[in-house]
This record gives sequence, structure tokens and C-alpha cells, in this order.
Amino acid sequence: MAATCKLNVAVCSSVSGEVPACGRTTTISSAALIRNSFSNSALFGKSSLSLASTSSATPVISRRAVTVCKVNKGDQLPNATLKDQDGKPVSLSKFKGKPLVLYFYPADETPGCTKQACAFRDSYDKFTKAGAIVVGVSADNPESHRAFRQKYRLPFTLLSDDGNKLRKDWGVPGDLFGTLPGRQTYVFDKKGVCQLIFNNQFQPEKHIGETLNVLSSL
Repeated sequence: MAATCKLNVAVCSSVSGEVPACGRTTTISSAALIRNSFSNSALFGKSSLSLASTSSATPVISRRAVTVCKVNKGDQLPNATLKDQDGKPVSLSKFKGKPLVLYFYPADETPGCTKQACAFRDSYDKFTKAGAIVVGVSADNPESHRAFRQKYRLPFTLLSDDGNKLRKDWGVPGDLFGTLPGRQTYVFDKKGVCQLIFNNQFQPEKHIGETLNVLSSL
């Protein structure tokens, strides 16, 4: 007899807009969700998974996982050091003193990420006038970043997040049940205080308008 499942998820991010506070609860029902939720629980905040069947021979399986939103609005910019497209170490602390737009994206040369990078490029004068620095972050190595940057004439720094360590440290959620790295943008003011967290995987160009709106109010 087929088993059914019910997944109660406390979500700490949104794929379609500014990230809400942790703790909003939604319910998803799908038997196929079990495999993904076990291997990709980092997508969610606090979750509880239960599997039940009308057959008494089917065991009840429960799993709880906790992922903390580690960077929230009002938080200070955490320090970390990553390699840029030239393989040189860059400390995030060096960006304090100017507004910082730091965006996490899935991968170089993918359609959405290329569209997003080129949109930042095309609006780069607006970011410059706002006194802001733009930095892109993905798990690609410096060589990939250098080729991507040169091909599309990107005027901003790309940092290599080896093993997605920074992404994990900041609690950046994945999309499609964790199968796809999340597309999330942070805006920090010149004092290093986070003023915006915006998450939208499937409308990459929307990140530019949202960040410029926040920068205009700083």
C-alpha cells in the first residue's frame, strides 16, 4: 500500500522576494519529497518530517533538522577571506566604509547567472554614483571567474567560495528542495550593517532594482 508523507517546514527564506523572518510555517505534501528532504535539509529552517502508512507493517520515520539564518537584517557584515578572480585573497572587512552589494549566485556561465551579472554590469554606473561596491560570490574557482568576468566585461569582483563554505556559514538557502544553490543578494551600508536580504532565483534581473532602491535610501 502506498505511503503518504507530510512535511512541515519553517522557512527562513523566500525564492520570490525579500527574505522573511525565520519561523514562517508552510506545509508540503508529496511522497517524492522524502528523498530530497533527507539529503537536502539545509534548504529549510526548522523541519519535521513524518512518514505514515495505513499498513501497520510500515514504520514511522521522523527527522528534525535545524538551519539558522546566520546573517539577518541589522547584523554586521561577518568577516571572511576568499580568493578573487585573480587568485588573490580578499577580506570582506576591506569593503567597510562604502555600501556593499554582495550577491550569491549558482554558477558561472549559466543563463540566469549570466543575465544577472550582465544586468549588474549594465547598471554599474548607478551603483558607482551611489558609492556602492558590487561583489559576486559562487563556488566556481578563480580561473572560471576570470574567464566569466573577461567574457562579459564585468567591472566588479567575483569571489570563489570554495566548497560553498561562506554560503553555508551565512545560511543562504538552496532552491528546488536544495538541488540548486540559492540566488540571494545582501546590501550592507557603509557601517557594515545589513539593510537588505533579497532572494529570487528565477528573476535574476530583479536583484538590481531591489538593491538600487535600498541604496537610494541610505
